[in-house]
Amino acid sequence: MLALRLSGAAAVALFAGIAGYLAPLQPNVLVLQLAFSPRAFAEVIHAWSADDLLRYRAHLPYDFLLLACYACFGYLLIARTTLFAAQPALRRCAMWLLPLAAAFDATENAFHWWLTEVPRFGIAWAYGVSAAFAAGKWLLLLTYGLAVLYALDAGED
Repeated sequence: MLALRLSGAAAVALFAGIAGYLAPLQPNVLVLQLAFSPRAFAEVIHAWSADDLLRYRAHLPYDFLLLACYACFGYLLIARTTLFAAQPALRRCAMWLLPLAAAFDATENAFHWWLTEVPRFGIAWAYGVSAAFAAGKWLLLLTYGLAVLYALDAGED
């Protein structure tokens, strides 16, 4: 249970720190994450100052720490608690949702590290792939949250 608590606390602390650090960026980071085309990506990047872009790039190593923490927490919450005891099939699936989301997040981060280094607008597929991984990450995070809410509701019966 110590690993569960530590990974959860670290994830919350890192998320709060990163959110605060990136809050000044307008348009916000979610718009960049879901930029499926070079044009949409460029609109965000060109709206930011050079310092804003450096700020965004500087957060990426910490985001890798965050995704490791939330992957561990998500897995441990299901693997080491009785939250899904009444739904073993859902348990087997749900325990891998946050680790998979973290893998998607890491892939998105790697693309963003590369795509924000220098303009690469001629490589259109990279923007779509990056945004697809970001969208997949958000879908997996939402699915995990809904699964936990379902398990909590089912446990009240």
